[in-house]
Amino acid sequence: MSHSLSPLGIGHTLISLIPLAAGLYSFARHRGIDRNTRSGKTYLAGLILSVLTSFGLSSTGGINAGHVLGVLALLAACAGVFIHRMPILARLHPYLSAFLFSFSFFLLGVPGIGETLRRLPPAHPLAANLQSPILLGTLASWFALFVLGTALQAGWIWSRRKTRV
Repeated sequence: MSHSLSPLGIGHTLISLIPLAAGLYSFARHRGIDRNTRSGKTYLAGLILSVLTSFGLSSTGGINAGHVLGVLALLAACAGVFIHRMPILARLHPYLSAFLFSFSFFLLGVPGIGETLRRLPPAHPLAANLQSPILLGTLASWFALFVLGTALQAGWIWSRRKTRV
C-alpha cells in the first residue's frame, strides 16, 4: 500500500538529505563528523531542521518512534558538541565525541530506512510493515555498519593520538 507525501513530507525528506549528505561526506573526508568543519556544521544544521520538520508529520496523529529517535539524535549531537567542556574523562573526549556524532547519524537513518522501504517503489513498496524481513534485515545491517564504523573511528583516533605522543 502506497502512501503519498504531503508538501511538508516532501520538504522534510529534502531537508533530511542535507545531514545525510554532509554526514557521509564527513565520514569519507574526515573519518567522522567534526563540529569544527564546514561539513560538520552543515550536518548539525541539517539535523536540527530535519528533526524540527518531522514534528509536523505523523501517520498516527501524535508523537511516534521517529520523533523520539530524532530527539535522541539531537541530544547525542549536542552531547558530541559540548563533551569537550567536561573536564571529567578528558582523554576520552575524542572517542566520546566521535561515538556521539556517529550515534546521531545512525539514529537519523533509522526512520529514513523505514519510511523509504515502506514507500518505495510507489506501486509496490519493498516492506509492507515494520515487521517486514527486508526492513528488519536492513536495520540490522545499518546497526552492524554503525558498530563497525565506530570501532574503526576509535582505532583511527587511538593511532593518531599515539603518533602525536
